[in-house]
Amino acid sequence: MPEPITMIGFAAGFLAVAGQLARRYFWGAKEVADILLGFAALVLFSPLLLLSAIIVKLSSPGPVVYRQVRVGKDGHPFRMYKLRTMYVDAEASTGAVWAKDGDPRVVPACRWMRVSHIDELPQLLNVIKGDMSLVGPRPERPEILAELERSYPDIRKRLSVRPGITGLAQLRNGYDKDIAGVRRKLEADLEYIEKSRWRQELRIMAATFSKFVDHGAH
Repeated sequence: MPEPITMIGFAAGFLAVAGQLARRYFWGAKEVADILLGFAALVLFSPLLLLSAIIVKLSSPGPVVYRQVRVGKDGHPFRMYKLRTMYVDAEASTGAVWAKDGDPRVVPACRWMRVSHIDELPQLLNVIKGDMSLVGPRPERPEILAELERSYPDIRKRLSVRPGITGLAQLRNGYDKDIAGVRRKLEADLEYIEKSRWRQELRIMAATFSKFVDHGAH
């Protein structure tokens, strides 16, 4: 009969392998679920998207959909889609900056789209394309990511998974406003990656509906 220490070692090894397999299958299944749910959500929200697009077009000159380079999984850049809620060339004189209370860059008629996060719905196309996931860390802009890395080197760990439209950090903290608030979001993102399970995915998606009225958005 094997010695107890041998049995403990075997059991620990078995659990480690089982955990790795479960984690691997989770991420693979999540990619399939993202595409299917992303397509269904795009169809469901298409009337609201159409209405919002008309308001954007009538409220200020410029394109309806705004494309912005973000950093995706493994550091690969991609173009993220959003409904344009800011004036064209809003950052021409300032460069990349964080959102703030009463942000003057936002078109008044489109402010409600930011509060309700309706402006994020075009990112369902990014999900279908495989650039993003429904749930995951929010993708950063390359120039802001470079700035954050100087204070928080661990922020690169967020790039081990696909970025998401919503995530644990967004539910807990809302929009980034400065570097000081990034630490809490980083902790939440790393917690999400470490504890990724279907139960957590469903909880995050269900809680996201409460963010359709988000007074922390500007």
